[in-house]
Amino acid sequence: MFLASFLIGLREGLEAALIVGILVAFVHKRGRSDVLAKIWWGVGLSIAIAASLGAVFTFGAYGLSFESQEIIGGAMSLLAVAMVTWMVFWMLKAGHRMKAELEANAAGALAVGTGWAIAWIAFLSVGREGLETTLMLWGWALQPEALLGALVGILAAVAIGYAVFRGTVRLNFGTFFTYTGAFLIIVAAGILAYGIHDLQEAAVLPGPFSGLPITPTDPRTGEVLVGLTDGPFWMAAFPFGWAFDLTAVIDPTGVWATLAKATVGFTPLMSWLEVTAWASYLLIILPKFVAAVRRNRAAERAARTANPTLDRAPAELASVPEPTPGASPEHAPEKVLVPERTAS
Repeated sequence: MFLASFLIGLREGLEAALIVGILVAFVHKRGRSDVLAKIWWGVGLSIAIAASLGAVFTFGAYGLSFESQEIIGGAMSLLAVAMVTWMVFWMLKAGHRMKAELEANAAGALAVGTGWAIAWIAFLSVGREGLETTLMLWGWALQPEALLGALVGILAAVAIGYAVFRGTVRLNFGTFFTYTGAFLIIVAAGILAYGIHDLQEAAVLPGPFSGLPITPTDPRTGEVLVGLTDGPFWMAAFPFGWAFDLTAVIDPTGVWATLAKATVGFTPLMSWLEVTAWASYLLIILPKFVAAVRRNRAAERAARTANPTLDRAPAELASVPEPTPGASPEHAPEKVLVPERTAS
């Protein structure tokens, strides 16, 4: 759980750091350092709300029945899968436009006068990342190693974001988001299977917990059928029985089972509906993700061929000389964010 939650915290934290870095650099460029405190107010408020939502989701369900908890857990898992999938593909499609769009919104906010409008932009932009993180980690909220991993990942993201902003570290965000996006798709498949399991336990979806006549059982022992050959005929356990039962070989609470569940969504005991949903998601989403990455890379190569002067270190925060005395804020050179031409 530590590794998966660490990477989730690192990925979402760096997205938030990138957004904050763009806004801070923009207001410095406009000579409006007076609104920096309001940006940080927006960031702080979004973090507080995300943490509060996590606490409500985690501890607010204690007074509910088991079935109600499982229904909420399953629904939250499905929502998390939808948000993660959307976010990964959105970054591929619109990540290279994020700087321009944020700066345009920030310019409009500064024109209002007080600067609180730009705090609202920071709140919404960072709050979206916080909500995604809360939903993805909600199922692991009571596991200390998962919470520790997420916290370490977020702190690492803050440190990296600050170092990149100061110019001491150069990071290709396109490559980073491509690899972590692929990882998040695999994690999302596991969250989908986890949500299906919760909904089956609550009898919202048919499965091994539904009982007769839905659940396929052995007529002699009454046990739920497992696998391909168990039962009176081939595939008798499909689709509402168990796909496999490896609990006699793999301890469900052991290190390997925990690691597999946190990374690829594997558990020693899974229903056919869980396995089908997990495999279907990966078979549909991963090829689309790979195709989108290839299109972006082809577009980037074509753009570089057409214009060799294009920046060859996309999505990095680069340092430039300090402003000369007397230079106006609007024309003073400073640390700027060079946007990625295409998300790669």
